[in-house]
Amino acid sequence: MTPTEQESILTLALMAAFADGAKHDNERAELKRLAERLPHADVQPSALYQRVLLKQVTSGQAAAALQSPELRQLAYEMAVCVCDADGAQSDAEKAFLAGLRRELKLEEKSAAAVDSAAEALAIEPLADISMPAALAQSSPMDAQVEKMVLNYAILNGALELLPESLATMAIVPLQMKMVYRVGKSYGHELGRGHIKELLAAAGVGLTSQVLEGYARKLLGGLLGKVGGGMLKSVGKQATSSVMSFATTWALGKLAKQYYAGGRRLSAIELRSMFGSLTEQARSLHSRYAGDIQQKAGSVNVSQLLPLIRGQ
Repeated sequence: MTPTEQESILTLALMAAFADGAKHDNERAELKRLAERLPHADVQPSALYQRVLLKQVTSGQAAAALQSPELRQLAYEMAVCVCDADGAQSDAEKAFLAGLRRELKLEEKSAAAVDSAAEALAIEPLADISMPAALAQSSPMDAQVEKMVLNYAILNGALELLPESLATMAIVPLQMKMVYRVGKSYGHELGRGHIKELLAAAGVGLTSQVLEGYARKLLGGLLGKVGGGMLKSVGKQATSSVMSFATTWALGKLAKQYYAGGRRLSAIELRSMFGSLTEQARSLHSRYAGDIQQKAGSVNVSQLLPLIRGQ
């Protein structure tokens, strides 16, 4: 993939992030920070961010640089997943994606398959989760809760090592499922809105998190690889894997303290605590790096939705 093609795909992903026009200020700030902290020898995400924000480039111009069907399909997958990161698509996002399908000259059948898979991950109902008997019958402070959080962190760290775009899309739904289960173990029945509020208070940007995973895979040359390509590119994805593991672990630990304490922590306290827990989680990653790579080798991406339902 050439630098021009990488720029075009990342440009379309950034456009997808802003497509609904309703991003909160904190999410916009996260997207800006993301662009600034992804320096690359051939591609400058911060410059792309400015061009998108100032509308100096159109989706048609970005799409025109992608000549192969595979790259056009990849660009569309990333755009769909970024739009779906914070839930079901808005009307504005649907309109953006409809126009993008035409500009990328995608076949309806292949585009529909992407739409369906991403939507299923985005809106999978939380209430479908049944608590494992061992966890439901134990004390809320039982080590089972800690083990559950660690398992989610390992799985999400593993997903960032996979080349398929839907693997990154699954990370946010898995985090939401984890928070739901942690809350339920402390007697709180949570809706999707409650969970998104907790993530926002902690400073976890849903759209920016998904976009960052894609950007690192794209710039690291991992997206689109198959078979042995995954293991050869593991080193390039180490940073994303660490971040996904750390964010998930910290979020699980934060949810545990928040719901165990009766949801009394303020937004300032939540954000401060999440930052401290994230740093702690980064130092833990090396201890579980082997487990993460082992999990990456065993995950069947075609079964992502059943996998999420079973977590």
